[in-house]
Amino acid sequence: MIGVAIALGVCLDTLLGEPKRFHPLVGFGRLASRLEKRLNNQENTGLNRCSGIVAVCVMVIPFPWGIWLLIDSLRAQASLLNDICILVINAVVVYGAIGQKSLKEHILPIADALSSGDRELARRLTSRVVSRDPATMNIEVSATESALENGSDAIFGALFWAVLAGAPGAIVYRLVNTLDAMWGYKTDRFQTFGWCAARLDDALNYIPARLTALSYMLLAPQPSRAWRCWMQQAHLHASPNGGPVMSAGAGALGVQLGGPTCYHGHWVDKPFLGEGASPNAADIKRAIQLVTKTTGLWLVFIVMVDLLGLLLSGVPFSSALLGLLKC
Repeated sequence: MIGVAIALGVCLDTLLGEPKRFHPLVGFGRLASRLEKRLNNQENTGLNRCSGIVAVCVMVIPFPWGIWLLIDSLRAQASLLNDICILVINAVVVYGAIGQKSLKEHILPIADALSSGDRELARRLTSRVVSRDPATMNIEVSATESALENGSDAIFGALFWAVLAGAPGAIVYRLVNTLDAMWGYKTDRFQTFGWCAARLDDALNYIPARLTALSYMLLAPQPSRAWRCWMQQAHLHASPNGGPVMSAGAGALGVQLGGPTCYHGHWVDKPFLGEGASPNAADIKRAIQLVTKTTGLWLVFIVMVDLLGLLLSGVPFSSALLGLLKC
């Protein structure tokens, strides 16, 4: 049952957090950087876009494919031991693909520093999680936006694809998301080379982002406000997936996010999202609480659907769906 595996993976993340040493994504990032330096030819636009597509395929396909073959071979020889192995593989992959505890560990100290009046410490901590110019950024807005957006990117996207395609789906999502974070910038260096990674990340996040926005709305003290902000403001955001998440999240918290923001010396006139005053330290903590509650909501729903499928047909819904995807 993939629902049980997902629940176990989230529990592992809650207990252990990200590995402090030998994190697989760190090694993946180093390999991606080396490959990009070899293939990124900024002088030829057409060739560079093709190189970016090749780079994404090289970095994303092998490992999930190997995990899929391993799980398929275990499933072909049905036994209790093999079922346990499949459960463990899925749980460990989900644990490695999400970063809920890491998100808390990065965001909550910012709120604590602001509460104690140490804005310089808060600024340094915030600069570790966002790519904005530290000297000009609004700390409270930046931290709140990071919490809401990373809830979708670092948690719910991986959970969604784990439900649909098990461990291979979660791996593909996390690897593509990592490549987008490295190559998806609209700069001279990555405009064409990172095109494939950015578009693929947009596609993989399309449904999860809207489910995240829906969850933020359902858990809001005033769901109607979150819905109104989502419907009226999401299209103003440059990102097709960031818009629903940020607008619904800001509406759920009753704060206003966005506004002029400086990235690497260039000012971007970002739209204002949400309703209310600018966020403060308490709102940053409320954003993390919203993400945590959303994780709980998703887990309850995933496990209940799995159990319902088992009761109705004798086969877990997610297992049946995986079988369809495999065909």
